[in-house]
Amino acid sequence: MFKSILFSPVAALLVVGAATVAHAAAPSAKPTATDWCVRLATRLPTISADTCRKSALQPSGALSQQGFPILKRHIPATAGGKNGNQPVRVLLIGGIHGDELTASAIVFQWLQWMNQTPAREFEWSVVPVVNPDGLLAAKPHRVNANGVDLNRNFPTPDWHQEAPRYWVKRTGRDPRRFPGKAPLSELESRWINAEMERFKPNVIISVHAPFGVLDFDGPVRPPIRFGRLVFTPVGVYPGSLGNYGGMHKNVPVITIELPNALAMPSDTEARRIWQDMLGWIQKNVPRQGVIVDKAMPAEVEGLSACQNCRKSDFLHLFGLK
Repeated sequence: MFKSILFSPVAALLVVGAATVAHAAAPSAKPTATDWCVRLATRLPTISADTCRKSALQPSGALSQQGFPILKRHIPATAGGKNGNQPVRVLLIGGIHGDELTASAIVFQWLQWMNQTPAREFEWSVVPVVNPDGLLAAKPHRVNANGVDLNRNFPTPDWHQEAPRYWVKRTGRDPRRFPGKAPLSELESRWINAEMERFKPNVIISVHAPFGVLDFDGPVRPPIRFGRLVFTPVGVYPGSLGNYGGMHKNVPVITIELPNALAMPSDTEARRIWQDMLGWIQKNVPRQGVIVDKAMPAEVEGLSACQNCRKSDFLHLFGLK
């Protein structure tokens, strides 16, 4: 005879409880590129999660203050460099201010065109969203999760005196422009600084909005126009990437200010900006050091080693101020 197995209500509860505990203890799946792209696409104009995935971004190993990965893509040159030399290295970043949505979106758009000439001649490090916490906040905001303007947090000379003074005297303690308590106090700005040291770019392209101009810092001839964006110096700010990279690290920094932070330029205009930028890099960015061309005043050779030059010193040499 078969024995009956009595399964009491108490035993049933024990089994269910054990299963629940086991399920809770199981490690949750790690976020994937799909997860990250779904979140980013909800904020970026005209950029779908599929476009984001096709961008082939990878975690850089760094996280934002709130734990979102800083995503980047390294793209080696696949065509011959200028005059047979090593390729020009381009650091392209967007979204250092979280409320400038188009500044990230257009970088995703440009990533889709990287297989075209002359982009293939250059080596790229591309970071579309430097400040994911600002972008993904309930209401996108300029600063990071600690309330710091990352574009005022770079270690320009006399930062401890100049950056707080500028914030108090010139901005009236505007919380959107708080430079932080110390240079490189933030995870995101520290990562950009480390990437500059690691990648050693020959030029930095930083995309912003919504002034609708080009700005430039550095020891080579500035661009005159990308698309409809015309070179118009907007100032020098303590702790800014342009000031730090262009004036004190001697790496040309182009700041592209799109005309609208929320609405993308037309595809035609986005492509024109892209093509004009690539053409300017081909003609003006040396692989290393400063090369004086026929149109460039010889005095710039002295300024290339200058650590305390004003932006106007460079512009004066080129007859632009």
